[in-house]
Amino acid sequence: MTLYSKDHPAAVLLVFSLPLILSGMLQQLYSWADAYIVGHVVGEEALAAVGMTTAVSNLFTMSMTGFTLGLSILAAQKYGKKEYETLPRILSAFLVLLVPACALCAAAGCIWEKALLDALRTPADIAEFTGQYLRVILLGMPFLAVYNLYSALLRAIGDSRTPFFAIVLSSVVNVVLDLVFVAVCRWGVSGAAWATSISQIAMAIFIVWYAETKRPLLHLSLKEKLVQPHIVAQGWRFALPPAVQSSVMALGNMALQQFMNGFGSATVAAVTTAYRIDLIMLLPIINLGSAVSTMVAQSKGAGNLTKAQSFCRYGVALNAVISFLLMVVMAAFGGKLVALFGVGAEAASIGSEFFRQIAVYYLCFGIASALRGTVEGMGLVLYSSIVGIASLLARIALSYALAPYLGNMAIAHAEGLQWIVMLICYVPYILWQKKQAGSP
Repeated sequence: MTLYSKDHPAAVLLVFSLPLILSGMLQQLYSWADAYIVGHVVGEEALAAVGMTTAVSNLFTMSMTGFTLGLSILAAQKYGKKEYETLPRILSAFLVLLVPACALCAAAGCIWEKALLDALRTPADIAEFTGQYLRVILLGMPFLAVYNLYSALLRAIGDSRTPFFAIVLSSVVNVVLDLVFVAVCRWGVSGAAWATSISQIAMAIFIVWYAETKRPLLHLSLKEKLVQPHIVAQGWRFALPPAVQSSVMALGNMALQQFMNGFGSATVAAVTTAYRIDLIMLLPIINLGSAVSTMVAQSKGAGNLTKAQSFCRYGVALNAVISFLLMVVMAAFGGKLVALFGVGAEAASIGSEFFRQIAVYYLCFGIASALRGTVEGMGLVLYSSIVGIASLLARIALSYALAPYLGNMAIAHAEGLQWIVMLICYVPYILWQKKQAGSP
C-alpha cells in the first residue's frame, strides 16, 4: 500500500479530518465574527466582555462535547463490529437525557449569571456587557447539544462531511445576523449573542433533518423504547469520564480566567483574542487527533489492532509536521492577527508577546493530541480523563507559581507546560499497553 493510496492510514486520516478541520474553522467564525464586529463597532471593552464569557459558556459546551465524544467512541466501536442496530438506540436514549439536562443547566446559568461573574472578578468596566452577552448565549445551549449528539454519531459511522455542511449554514447565518444586529441595528453585545444563538438553532435543525432523511442507520423509531437501560449503561461508561474531565477543565478555565482578570482589561482583551486565534490555528492538530480516535475505535471494534497502531503512528507524524509549521507561522504573525480585532496598542503588544512565548510548545501539543486520540479510541477514556484533569491542575498551579517571575506571560508558559505533562503521561502508557497486547 503506497502513501498515495486512499486506503493508506495517512490518507484516511487526512480525508476524514479535513471536513472536521473546516467545520472547526467555520465554527470559530461565531466567535471571530462576534469579536471582530463588536471590537470595531462597540469598542475594546465590549470585545473583552465577549471574550470573558468564553470561560463561563465553556462550562456547558465542554461538558457537552466531552460527553458526546465518549458516545462517538462507543458508536464507532459498535459500527466496527457491524452492530448497526445499536446506533439509533444510542441516539434516542441520549437525546432524551442530554437535551433537557442542557436546558436546565442553561437556565441555572442565566439565574446565577451575576454570581458567576462576581466570582470571576470580572473587571467593572466590562461587567454589564459580559452579563448581556452571557444571558443570551446560554439560550442556544440545548440546540448545540442536539447538534453535538448527531455530529458525534455521524462521525462514528465515518461521515465527517455532514457536520461540516451544518457548520457552513450556521456560519453564514451567524455572520449575516452579526452584521444586521450589531452593525446596522446597533444592539451591541446582545446582538452578537442573538446572532450566535439563532445560528445554533439553524445548525441543529439542519443536522436532524439530514440524519433522518439521508442516514438510515440513525433513523429514530417510536416502535422501540427511546431509553433502553443497557444502552444508557454502556454510553455512560464511555461518556462520563470525558464529560467529567471536560467539566473540570471548564471550571479550571474559569479559575484561570479569574487569574487573567487580575492583570486588567488590556490583558483580558489581548489574551482572550489570542485564544480565539490560537484555537482556530490549532484545529488541524485537534481534529487530526479526533480522526485518530475514530479510526482507532473502528479498528478496535473490527478486531484489527495492527491497523489501530498504524493510525496512531501516522497521526503522530502528521501532527508533528503540522505543529512545527504552526510554530513558525504564529511566532512571526500571531501578534498581527490580534491587532486585526480592533484592540488598543497595549493589548496588541501583549498579544504579540503571548504568541512568541506559547508557539514553542506547539510540537508537544501536536504529539500529545494524536496519542490522546489513540488512548480514547481504544476505549481507555478513564485514563485520558485522569491525564486531562491532572495536567489542568498542573497548569493552574504553574500559572500562580510563575506569575511573580513572568507576569501575564505566565499564562502562556503554564499552558505550554501543561502540554508537556500530557505528553509525559501518554507516551509510557501507550508503550505499556502495546507490550501488554504482545505487539512487536
